[in-house]
Amino acid sequence: MSSTHTDALSRDEVYDILSNGRRRFVIHLLRDEGEPIQLSELSDRVAAWENDLPVDELTDQQIKRVYVSLYQTHIPKLEESGIVEYDSDSGSVSLTSNVSSLDAYLPEEDRREIPWQTIYLGLAVVGLVVYGVATLAAGAIPQATLNVVGLLVFAAFGVAVAAQYLYEHSRG
Repeated sequence: MSSTHTDALSRDEVYDILSNGRRRFVIHLLRDEGEPIQLSELSDRVAAWENDLPVDELTDQQIKRVYVSLYQTHIPKLEESGIVEYDSDSGSVSLTSNVSSLDAYLPEEDRREIPWQTIYLGLAVVGLVVYGVATLAAGAIPQATLNVVGLLVFAAFGVAVAAQYLYEHSRG
């Protein structure tokens, strides 16, 4: 395919592209690899995913069915939309920078998330350690210092909660 769609994709075009599991999986594989993949390898991996089998246990028919579908339908559709480039001479498929236009429409689990639970756990551990140290050194640390440390721990939780709230609401 020589011409690619370089304009921003409309919502309907994005929904059409993402409406097929094979196309979504191809995009996922190409993103994970970060480099071009041969169409034959892509076919093997898509067939393995669809049949829930290791590649070496697939039949030739299972692989061929996926290969034909990718070659005739899905790769041309992705190329026409400007999401991938297909080099027919080498047989390699690669993502273009236009793939980022799909990000807002991909399921949440496909996006990188901030590990909020890890942040809260870290704050809780730090707070517990500070409490333990303060308890063990009850007479050595002035009460005013302990109060300030306690306020800092609570403030850290407050900042984390506010950051999560702003993050979640900024994504719509």
